[in-house]
Amino acid sequence: MKLITPWAATAQSAIKNSAVLLKKMFLEYAYTLHNADNAIWIVSTAPNGCKLGFRAAFGLNCNFEVTDITENNSGCTLVLQTEIGSYKMVMDFPDPDNAILHYKTMFTPNLDLVIPYWPKDIVPLTENGSIENTSGTLYLHQQGTRSGLLFGSSISPKKGSFLYFQNLTSVSEYCNATQTSLSETVGGQWPEIGFSLPVTTEKALPAGTEVALSDAYVLFSPDIPEDDVSVAKHYLNHLAAIYSVIPKPDTTYRDWPEMSKKALHDLTFNKGCWTYAKGHPYLNAYLCDYKTPSEIMVQLSVLWAINEYAQWTGESFQVIDEIKGGLEAFYDDKLQTISRWLPSQRGELDESEEQKKAMTMDSWYLHHPLMNLSKLALNGDKEAKELLLKSIGYAIKVAHHFDYVWPVFYKMDTLETLKAETVPGKGGEKDVAGGYAHLMVNVWRVTGEKKYLNEALRAARKLKDMGMAIFYQANNTAFSALAMLRLYKETKEQLFLDVSYLCIAGIMKNVQLWECNYGNATNFDNFFGIFPLNDAPYKAAYEEMEVYAALNDYIKEAVAIKAPILPSVMLLLPELIRYSVSRLPCYYPPLLPEDILSKEVKTGEVDPKLWIPVEDLQDGWEQHGQVGQEVYGAGVGFGVVPRQYLKIEGAACMLFTDYPITKPVATEKSISFSIIGSNLFVSRLMILFNDKKAKLKVQVLLTEGKNQTVFKPLKSSSASKEYAVTGKQKIIIRW
Repeated sequence: MKLITPWAATAQSAIKNSAVLLKKMFLEYAYTLHNADNAIWIVSTAPNGCKLGFRAAFGLNCNFEVTDITENNSGCTLVLQTEIGSYKMVMDFPDPDNAILHYKTMFTPNLDLVIPYWPKDIVPLTENGSIENTSGTLYLHQQGTRSGLLFGSSISPKKGSFLYFQNLTSVSEYCNATQTSLSETVGGQWPEIGFSLPVTTEKALPAGTEVALSDAYVLFSPDIPEDDVSVAKHYLNHLAAIYSVIPKPDTTYRDWPEMSKKALHDLTFNKGCWTYAKGHPYLNAYLCDYKTPSEIMVQLSVLWAINEYAQWTGESFQVIDEIKGGLEAFYDDKLQTISRWLPSQRGELDESEEQKKAMTMDSWYLHHPLMNLSKLALNGDKEAKELLLKSIGYAIKVAHHFDYVWPVFYKMDTLETLKAETVPGKGGEKDVAGGYAHLMVNVWRVTGEKKYLNEALRAARKLKDMGMAIFYQANNTAFSALAMLRLYKETKEQLFLDVSYLCIAGIMKNVQLWECNYGNATNFDNFFGIFPLNDAPYKAAYEEMEVYAALNDYIKEAVAIKAPILPSVMLLLPELIRYSVSRLPCYYPPLLPEDILSKEVKTGEVDPKLWIPVEDLQDGWEQHGQVGQEVYGAGVGFGVVPRQYLKIEGAACMLFTDYPITKPVATEKSISFSIIGSNLFVSRLMILFNDKKAKLKVQVLLTEGKNQTVFKPLKSSSASKEYAVTGKQKIIIRW
């Protein structure tokens, strides 16, 4: 049974009996603009007759008077008046090649207003029937404060799909004035779907304050996705098209090498980062959390990140030896595997949470540390290799026991399932199969034994069955995508690229493509933020860093092997990387106002002067760092520096790019590479001089075929030169 409000039930008759203000044709789609008394409607009609109505302006119990209408080649502008305020509505078509409708409505109230209700702004329409007899499918919609989007299909009476994107950045000013949140504002149930303005009953919208009530983009398509892979591809393609035309904030250059030095110092010397067991130091999970026993995941997450950083700097760090010295103690001789909790401390677990029990294993926690051991082993670490190979048999035994479909929790000694599903009917940790495949590919590379590759292939084929629900935890889903690309490289099976798209689509439905310009969130960047879980209310430093690193590697490896990756993926992922590089420093407390940090902390303490990231950045009206200051996320900068900075020893300088680049080709006096990404967007390239006093002649050239053009910097100083480059450009740097 469909639940329908009066605002949807009367929409079709109101539109039918209304005055038509304007008619427009664009790319075979017809658009009519209607004044239906207390609503301005845009009706889109596809070539096959599929109709959708968009309530572009809502009169709040008042009828609209059109005081001016201006038509131009790209659309039109309406000036509207009601008893309680004035409106300005713009409708246009921002992309000449895609059927994208854009409408934005501004409102200035004549008096202070509270707004206790707002209807959804999309309804399906029919020629003669009623709205309740239509049918459609919603594939995904906004959850929490993620992107304000909805992807769905009309099934009856006519077919067609659409991606609706509400640019919530624009609506943030309304929330700032009314102290409301944009969480869960885009969604609904068929046939009443779309965006609802957050309601306010306690704080009025002030008179004379102009705010955006809606800023919507809709991409229409005649195609209906046939299966989950098709849904993922349609979604990624549609999202890339809309992303290309929405307003986007600028990025900021951050001095990652300097921040990383500070983070390494604080991690090494701050006693709150460490605990001791049997005289040996171990990293805490959270600053000053001495109650929770040491975890293997924490040790290896930080160790791998610092190892990457150490290779880049060419230095050795004391902290590496300290962490490595404690790894063997996590090995359980009876189980023949590394254990999540330090075996000598298991008796100290307080069982306050489901996983804080001696033999309880959270499925992804087994594979994640082994994955980091495998990466260390691939780098030639003999101790890591030995510990990995002693433990890998247990991981395979668990995989076979669960037939590559892992629950949430199981007992390590008996393999009894303790918690089968995340929520009833939703299954377990679905992306664990991808993490396992990633691990097995690495072990195959370490040993050369094909049985591990075969394990990866079996797990990967199971992963496809998870469909669009593949996303459990962001970093593991990103590792899964990278594993699928590597399996494609070995097999050339399209299946594995398709599964990687399922993973990437899962991540892209868990990002925040808007800037939260209200409350405490105005103090840091939010655009392209990544949420760690489907239901997580906040963005999290550790998962964001690992997603950034894995997808950075995915893009570079895809280009290196010339994989036929979807153009939409090649557009979106470099943008995710660019914004991550600019935004991730916002987790460091010294870069945040102290008064927005939570005084009440779930685990441990928060030191506002310490260069260790807080776990959580919340919605604008929340305090941040509520969960704690995560020591296991301390590798944020250690992961960024090796991926975005290139030392140019002969020129006594460094190269920074915020887009990924191809593997540089070096000669005695030059290096050359290509920028990976779309040529639609501008990214940053910088030459950073080691010696500001040295008079160095460094030349940046753009190459097109055999032609070379000298690139002039946007900014230049004794410390650096900054250039604006785009994806697909080929660069030569000479000195």
